[in-house]
Amino acid sequence: MYYLTYVVYALILFLLIWGGKFAGFKNTHFHQDSSSLEVMKSLRGFSAIGVILHHISQEGAFQRANMTGRTWIPGELNIFVNAGYLFVGIFFFCSGYGLIKSYDNKEDYLDGFMKKRVVKTLVIPFYVNVLFYALYHLIKGTRMPLAHWITNFLGLTLMNEYAWYPIVAVLLYIAFYLFFKNIKNQKVCFSLMALVIFLMGVFFCVTGHFAWWAGPKNWWLKGMQNAAWWKQQGIIWFFGEWWVNSAPAMLAGMIFARREEKIREWFKNYYWLKLIVVIILVFASMSLSIFGQMKFGYWTEWSGNGPDILKKFITYLCQFPSAVMLAIFFFVIMLKYYVVNPVSRFFGNISLETYMMNLIAIESFRFLLYAKYGQPISKPWHYNLAIYFVSVFAATIVLALIYKLANKGVLKLFFFREKTKDPVKQNETV
Repeated sequence: MYYLTYVVYALILFLLIWGGKFAGFKNTHFHQDSSSLEVMKSLRGFSAIGVILHHISQEGAFQRANMTGRTWIPGELNIFVNAGYLFVGIFFFCSGYGLIKSYDNKEDYLDGFMKKRVVKTLVIPFYVNVLFYALYHLIKGTRMPLAHWITNFLGLTLMNEYAWYPIVAVLLYIAFYLFFKNIKNQKVCFSLMALVIFLMGVFFCVTGHFAWWAGPKNWWLKGMQNAAWWKQQGIIWFFGEWWVNSAPAMLAGMIFARREEKIREWFKNYYWLKLIVVIILVFASMSLSIFGQMKFGYWTEWSGNGPDILKKFITYLCQFPSAVMLAIFFFVIMLKYYVVNPVSRFFGNISLETYMMNLIAIESFRFLLYAKYGQPISKPWHYNLAIYFVSVFAATIVLALIYKLANKGVLKLFFFREKTKDPVKQNETV
């Protein structure tokens, strides 16, 4: 029995009920504040919790499965193992929505955009995070070549492997600024944003998961343990599908923001029928994603056919619609029902911070999961998994709050003449 999974499901259900507001069954009754800053922040809070659950579930001790007769029994929290990109897709959707709403409603919004929305909100926190993880690696005794330390400090490679999100966000924010600042035709701006996001996906499909191009064909099949550090998996930017498979949701958020009033009016007629259609599309997109990954897959380098770029590209095309559709589903649901409670509000205020500091907590408590040689520890009732789960959540929160204070301090240091704002209280951020 997977008791921890059932407890987590019960807690999630409780959080989705606590503070919930239902507009009623009539097609004339809808929440007019369903996309307010408070509600959006709460949604980001739920997504932040989902990302932590995803990271925890990826630990081998949670993924273990075994055969009992003819029945396949999944591991604890198994449903979250491949769900990370869906939660990040909600982050991107909210970001795109916030960008367009701010652009449309705030006079001279793009003046100072790079400083306020890119440098203060993402770039400086990213490098503060680099310092945190550098200290963590020094304490842990991590050994890496000097060149790798240097590229990590510069941000050309990742000191924190979870820190890819702010890099992608910065690139998309810069593209948004350049297009909407210099081009008057809005349709062209949206089209160019779509092109940038698409090219990011193509770029990953070409680069793959490691430097496959830095040697003879299939050189990695002979073993990567002796390859140079920069050839290894996940080292260089965009070495991984997680860099690109949720980013299209940002464009969907932008389009949703621009068309929100028309979308609301459209749903006023036959809302429940249209909701069913949306749910069907969500399941169809999920099925397409699963089909693409099983039929083609991202990790094609190990097939013996070189990088197999085309299969990666087909998988990417099959997967990203699910991230878009799930985000749209939540916003359609929130027209009738949304949740704001102290827990979702709290995590919404530190969503970026929990995301950025979660890896330290994940790694620091692994002694609860594995024996000396990496063999998963099995305890009655899986109580060690429960202790690990609680410890990671608690440590992530503490580290996130420390990190948030550090960001505020650094911002005051760099911009001491200005009244600094909380970097996570902006509608465009995680």
